[in-house]
Amino acid sequence: TDTVYGVACLAQDSAAVRSIYSLKGRNGTKPLAICLGDVERLYRYCHVNVPDELLRDLLPGPVTLVLQRSEELNKDLNPFTSLVGVRIPDHPFMRDLARACPGPLALTSANISSQGSTLTVLEFQDLWPQLSLVIDGGPIGDIQSPECRLGSTVVDLSVSGKFSIIRPGCALTPTVEILKKKYGLVPESS
Repeated sequence: TDTVYGVACLAQDSAAVRSIYSLKGRNGTKPLAICLGDVERLYRYCHVNVPDELLRDLLPGPVTLVLQRSEELNKDLNPFTSLVGVRIPDHPFMRDLARACPGPLALTSANISSQGSTLTVLEFQDLWPQLSLVIDGGPIGDIQSPECRLGSTVVDLSVSGKFSIIRPGCALTPTVEILKKKYGLVPESS
């Protein structure tokens, strides 16, 4: 993606979603995001309660927006929550791939859960035997910089008029600035 290497499958394929959890050694209660090619497709899979312009100010980009999921999404994808994270990476290949798929991609970082994010394909070569395809897009950012491994900024927009930062990620400051200054959203108290 535009932040770190990822592992993806068709989100509407329950067996594929289970295989991602198995591959990562991931707790079944930790959600997977969906990846789409365009903001327009987001409305099919989410209930949106923010202005379209806000979505377009943040997406495509290094941000995951958490919204109420719609009935269109596979019920086996994150069945423990009514929310879903949505990524539209600012990465031409990923957006073209997402557009070519019949539905959303389920997306997560290409690493074992609790290990660091990966910025080159060699950094997750231990996963290769379990993957159908590995695409080398070259190094992402400065592989020596810890900031480049932060992943996307994850922000919950599911409560009208408010936002909550779930993960600071690599785009925290500009994201918060847009939400507060341009749209007047207020941070949700913990």
